[in-house]
Amino acid sequence: MNSSKEELLKVLETIAPFIHRTPVLTSKLIDEMAGCEIQFKCENFQKMGAFKMRGAMYAISKLSEDQKNAGVVTHSSGNFAQALSLAAKSLNVPAYIVMPESAPEVKKAAVRTYGGKITECPSTLQDREATANRIMKEKGASFIHPSNDMNVILGQGTAATELLLDHPELQIIVCPVGGGGLIAGTAISTHVLLQDCLCIGAEPMEADDAWRSLKSGKIESNASVLTIADGLKTMLGDVNFPIIRDHVSEIIRVSEQEIIAAMRLIWERMKIVVEASSAVALAAIIQQKDKFRNKKVGLIISGGNVDLTNLPF
Repeated sequence: MNSSKEELLKVLETIAPFIHRTPVLTSKLIDEMAGCEIQFKCENFQKMGAFKMRGAMYAISKLSEDQKNAGVVTHSSGNFAQALSLAAKSLNVPAYIVMPESAPEVKKAAVRTYGGKITECPSTLQDREATANRIMKEKGASFIHPSNDMNVILGQGTAATELLLDHPELQIIVCPVGGGGLIAGTAISTHVLLQDCLCIGAEPMEADDAWRSLKSGKIESNASVLTIADGLKTMLGDVNFPIIRDHVSEIIRVSEQEIIAAMRLIWERMKIVVEASSAVALAAIIQQKDKFRNKKVGLIISGGNVDLTNLPF
């Protein structure tokens, strides 16, 4: 990872016509509760409702014309499936999406709305990978991983790039950790643009593989993932883990109760729809008040794709 400021600005310039430059919101009341000043970078207002549009857009933009004509393929049960479908549609590129049969109908419907061609398979990772490989062979499509692909990582990092360009006074930036694409991209942007700014990850106790990976120095997995933060159940990869290991100062783990309380706080006080995965970052700040006290903090709200029939409060 040897990015320069020029490179990061180029990544942002490449995708800017296709994404929203999302707003940064604040809440005096939450600042008082947390004991620090927080700038909330609201990727819940991004196209398709999450930061993943950024990485999908940049990854597709880096393909050759022949590769674009053949299409792209990924396996995802949620946000990246939607992101890749919409990004591909924006560039007139076919998108083949492998989804587990168990994926919620609402997510499948969203992928279809964005023009993705769904192939369903059993929900094991082996089945997902085998199905994606078959489509790659049949169609000649390029595989794009939701979080373990350098171009996806650089694209996801543009949320932090925008935040840091607008708020160079930040001392800490916090974001949730799932598959590692967002935190790796955020870490790169932070390291390049604002070297004195710490990058901290937030993770559910029930899916704390990244926390354990930083401790052991190798990629760990989760035996079970009983967390409401459904976007954070995936594990790190060999591309993003070295970046996280080198440039993320720590990962804070939070309980399910803390996640729900933080999610409710954002809904009630900021009047915005955020998913549980996004609330993990605020939960970490509130839990570790001493660490953040009187600091200027950036927080990436990763998305707002919530099942409104199944809220935790």
